Amino acid sequence: MNAEEATRKISEICLLAPVIPVLVVNNIAHARPLAEALVAGGLPVLEVTLRTPVALDVIRIVSRVPGAIVGAGTLLTSQDVADAKQAGAQFGVSPGVTDALLTACESESLPLLPGAATATEAMSLLAKGYNVLKFFPAEANGGVPVLMSLAGPLPQVRFCPTGGITPENVERYLELSNVLCVGGSWVAPQAHMEAERWDDIQEMARCASELGG
Repeated sequence: MNAEEATRKISEICLLAPVIPVLVVNNIAHARPLAEALVAGGLPVLEVTLRTPVALDVIRIVSRVPGAIVGAGTLLTSQDVADAKQAGAQFGVSPGVTDALLTACESESLPLLPGAATATEAMSLLAKGYNVLKFFPAEANGGVPVLMSLAGPLPQVRFCPTGGITPENVERYLELSNVLCVGGSWVAPQAHMEAERWDDIQEMARCASELGG
């Protein structure tokens, strides 16, 4: 899979819903009911971050949930890419990017949403054929004003801002012409998962799915 094919697939994925839940799952028993609640609420694209010992097992479970499109987040190494693909991930997300990571994703045919925080990083990825990027960490890097500024010189680049996105600021991001969707963890709070409040998570997902309309 070359960069153009990967970018086309990532663009299609990002357009499926305005919010991609960013999931840090510590209890494997929560994987299926969590995914089912989010999909039922209208958020089919799910990013499972590789930040917990059970993350790959969670991806295996979520990949079998009807309607779910599961991605592996926090990809850092070529081994992460191989493990994520083997577990059933349909796409990958990285906080930044290296040539080794791009090569691994292309070799594994795993579409990548690569992270970028500056115009230079965005230009570097654009030169390699990637024009759909994760803007991370969004709020810490200046948020909406920075994305608005990047839209002028880089109109061909689209972003999925992630990091510090909340119900209070999400609409401001989704109003931007160069934002396809956002990544956020607020739709699956840890407290809700621990209490197994799946109906509440489904309702939060439903509200999030209606944003940006």
